[in-house]
Amino acid sequence: MTFALETAAHPVGLRRVVIDPVSRVEGHGKVTLLLDEHDNVQQARLHIVEFRGFEKFIEGRPYWEVPVMVQRLCGICPVSHHLAAAKAFDRVVGAVPVSASATAVRRLMHYGQILQSHALHFFHLSSPDLLFGFDSDVAKRNIVGIAQAHPDIAKKGIFLRKFGQEIIRITSGKRVHGTGAVPGGVNKLVTAAERDILLRDVPQMLQWAQDAVTIVKQLHAHQPALYHNFASFHSNWMSLVRLDGALDLYDGVLRARDAMGKIVFDGLDDQRYLDVIEEEVRPWSYMKFPYLRSLGPNLGWYRVGPLARVQNCDFIPSERAEVERQVFVAWGKGELLHSSLAYHWARMIEMLHCVEVVGHILADPALLSGDLLTTGVRQRGGVGVIEAPRGTLIHDYDVGDDDLVTRCNLIVSTTHNNQAMNEAVRCVARDYLNGHDITEGLLNHIEVAIRAYDPCLSCATHALGKMPLEVSLVAADGTLLDYRQTASHAAHENNGDLCL
Repeated sequence: MTFALETAAHPVGLRRVVIDPVSRVEGHGKVTLLLDEHDNVQQARLHIVEFRGFEKFIEGRPYWEVPVMVQRLCGICPVSHHLAAAKAFDRVVGAVPVSASATAVRRLMHYGQILQSHALHFFHLSSPDLLFGFDSDVAKRNIVGIAQAHPDIAKKGIFLRKFGQEIIRITSGKRVHGTGAVPGGVNKLVTAAERDILLRDVPQMLQWAQDAVTIVKQLHAHQPALYHNFASFHSNWMSLVRLDGALDLYDGVLRARDAMGKIVFDGLDDQRYLDVIEEEVRPWSYMKFPYLRSLGPNLGWYRVGPLARVQNCDFIPSERAEVERQVFVAWGKGELLHSSLAYHWARMIEMLHCVEVVGHILADPALLSGDLLTTGVRQRGGVGVIEAPRGTLIHDYDVGDDDLVTRCNLIVSTTHNNQAMNEAVRCVARDYLNGHDITEGLLNHIEVAIRAYDPCLSCATHALGKMPLEVSLVAADGTLLDYRQTASHAAHENNGDLCL
């Protein structure tokens, strides 16, 4: 990560602070802040500086290739793209709904995916900040430091993620970029032996997931002011819910609330998402800015993901997670929680829910026998919407008579959260930025706010090697006042499986 404070070319008289890249997130992004002569933040932006182009190069490909191709958007949550595309092409082949067996396999795959992703984010990427402190020694503020100081916590995180990855392997063929889902269903079921392997570990995973919720509750209890106020701002919320209002991460209808909890729309068929969502393009980022049409671009931006889902649903349909949801709601004292750090609490409640759901699905006989595929009346296109770990994920395709994709529109979870992450950066910068005493810990406060959203900034683009932290303090006249450089600040593995 490189940080610099310099005179900006425009506007006149403002200085620019640059954090490049943001660390411990997937992909490459940078933050720029503009400060006036009194060091007040006048502008704060999160820039996504990579361009992928998936929406264009999917065009012209046979539709049955797409569920495998789009997984390459992400090495952390490929299953989400795989299933969202498969759900969209279910409509193309007229398979709505798919068979009970295909639904069981897909749901097992999906809940295993969210389990492993939530475990990775909390234990590997965020726990160093939460357990050691935002401005703690950077040398130990990493997963290695966690393993040394809190070996039991690190162990639980590693094995929770491993359990989720094993579910993915069994249902899709391999842990990353599998091929289990196809338009109209799945290409394999689960064997009795595979089911029994997973069932054996469910009780232990339930306890460890419960322990993870306890850790987050304790963090909130010990520092209530921080966890209530850090990067806190009002916003709208959107997610899928089941027809009865329950939390559902695989299927459902769209629901949105405003900042006070009032319903904006509810029960919306996911095929009609364009009736309620518009995307805005801004010249300083490759990532679009979605908003609710009825509220307009200035007031209509919203948040998605665990914090949205846990507060948008009426209840969680699993016993332990519903108990924890009620505790979570009670902590808000009748009001929605708006702090970005509350994402971690909601994320761990969801992880607990995922383990419970996995146990229920493993008891379903349809998982072991039944029809793999369903077909019906051919359609010219379809929309697939699913709740990915980071939030609502939309895949929208048109297909020609020759079976080739003619149009592709993707709105990924992090895109929905784009404006919210910019708001988080602005809030933290104004609350914590000094401008005269730059420290690594100060910079990390800004990154902590971004990490709370578990962003996938470019969906699977990783930096290879080591990134030093360079800090320059430059006066308004261009004089270098101070310069510091540290050792590697972040390392990313380029295998599509882990990004630290």
